[in-house]
Amino acid sequence: MDLRRIRHFHVLAETLNFSRAAERLHIAQPALSVSIQKLESELGARLFDRLPTGVALTASGQAVLIEARRMLYHSEQMQRLAQDAAQGTGGPLRIGFVGSAIHRVLPTLVPAFRAEYPGVELVLREMTSHRIVEALAEEGLDIGIVRTPLLQANMATLLTLQRDPFLLALPRSHPLVERESLTIGDVSCEPFVMYSATEASGLNGAAMGLCQSAGFVPIVSQEATQVQTVLALVESGLGVALVPAVMRGQREPGVVYRELGDLPQSGETTLALAWQADHETPASLRFIELARRHAAA
Repeated sequence: MDLRRIRHFHVLAETLNFSRAAERLHIAQPALSVSIQKLESELGARLFDRLPTGVALTASGQAVLIEARRMLYHSEQMQRLAQDAAQGTGGPLRIGFVGSAIHRVLPTLVPAFRAEYPGVELVLREMTSHRIVEALAEEGLDIGIVRTPLLQANMATLLTLQRDPFLLALPRSHPLVERESLTIGDVSCEPFVMYSATEASGLNGAAMGLCQSAGFVPIVSQEATQVQTVLALVESGLGVALVPAVMRGQREPGVVYRELGDLPQSGETTLALAWQADHETPASLRFIELARRHAAA
């Protein structure tokens, strides 16, 4: 059904006068008359009674007017949604994030973005960095917040948001908690709770590299994917672990954190915003720009 004829009908139903309706629509009166006749023919019903002083809605016209208003409203809404999405001020934005992003990065960026662009629908999914990179390549996500280093081959562009040197996480009952100053070599003979080499390859590689730079290969007692799970296993007494410094603010009553006195410059991980440079959406560009401002600050 021609939406233009619906609009012509709506204006005529409001004015009940062909001359005034044509003037409001900026068309000639004969063209409006033809448009209404074609609509009546298409619907198979007379919508107006022609009177000497103008027109009046028939019973069919009154019924059609209700639906016409609904159609025009939804048409305007659809147009507005399309324009907002094209400008990056509306539509969905799919964001993948690693679990440790919830402690500082997400609580900073998400409220700031929602305040600037309330029309954008944020679709947040917790995933591993490995899965986020895959989803970005497959266009299943628009942007991601990943933990680096990324050891898998990828074409993602990265923007560093937060730097986290490694801390040593110990069970509270561990004898080494009595010492305020520790080195990585002090736990060379301890069992480690380590990150999964397949699902958390970046953290695994960074933690293993730090141990190897101190001259030992860690004894891995348990593996986990998420940092929070690693800490839960440490709290259970299954080993020690290297965790990003942002986790120190969390309240695991059975875990004690210690800084490492001999930590090399390479002994850190970062949280980074990741995206495919050739697949940005208008909304993702808005988020990237906001993240750049916060990273610079």
